[in-house]
Amino acid sequence: MRTALTIAGSDSSAGAGIQADLKTFAAHGVFGTTAVTAVTAQNTMGVTTATALAADLVTAQIEAVVSDIGVHAAKTGMLANAAIVEAVAAAVEDLEIPFLVVDPVIVATSGEPLLDDEGFVAMKAELVRRAHVVTPNVPEAQLLSGVTIRTEQDRREAARRIWALGPVYVVITGGHFDSEQIVDLVYDGEVFTDYATSRVAGRHTHGTGCTFSAALTSHLALGRSLHEAIPLAQHFVAGAIRHAPGLGRGAGPLNHFWRLDLDKGGRL
Repeated sequence: MRTALTIAGSDSSAGAGIQADLKTFAAHGVFGTTAVTAVTAQNTMGVTTATALAADLVTAQIEAVVSDIGVHAAKTGMLANAAIVEAVAAAVEDLEIPFLVVDPVIVATSGEPLLDDEGFVAMKAELVRRAHVVTPNVPEAQLLSGVTIRTEQDRREAARRIWALGPVYVVITGGHFDSEQIVDLVYDGEVFTDYATSRVAGRHTHGTGCTFSAALTSHLALGRSLHEAIPLAQHFVAGAIRHAPGLGRGAGPLNHFWRLDLDKGGRL
């Protein structure tokens, strides 16, 4: 069985973070493992509080998984601080973890910081260059690149600057643009490729970034290329939003198991 590792924070509402990642891995038939970086108290209204774990404990979790179960692809989410970012970057290098997807979680959708300033510097310097793909949304891409993104040309320039940090691919997601279609932009250092999908209306979008990057990780673990994975991940996220369970008073969680039809044998 193929395996994927998520290195991220715990979300008590289970809409984002390691909980969303594990559900996404399972929905793709991939066995998910975890290295928890932080514990948050949050719900659909926002993050109440968060506590980071010790960096050496994060390293120990990664080593435990890699040494026994193995990892076909991995992703990062909330990393909280510089010590954890540096520990994760070192573990990826030392343990030769393949197909790292870096979801540069910096600020929660509700506005709470999830990575401190020193951690952001360490992410740019140490982690992004070890990524197979980095998947910022527009606000994250602006922070990583220093480019204010108002136009498609701005987004391309941001992609160029982020690619110069060292990843194999950059995917700047398009959900923050005000448009009927969501267009995700991929850059490999030479070619720009657009992947468009229809926007799904609704407020139940908590964890979309985590879910998208986890879906990419799942497909990479299954042996697909990034370009094969992106439209499949877009379709999965759109369905998860469309079939959201309607929980919470704010930005509610997705339905990661929307493809599961129990009346037809429980097959994905």
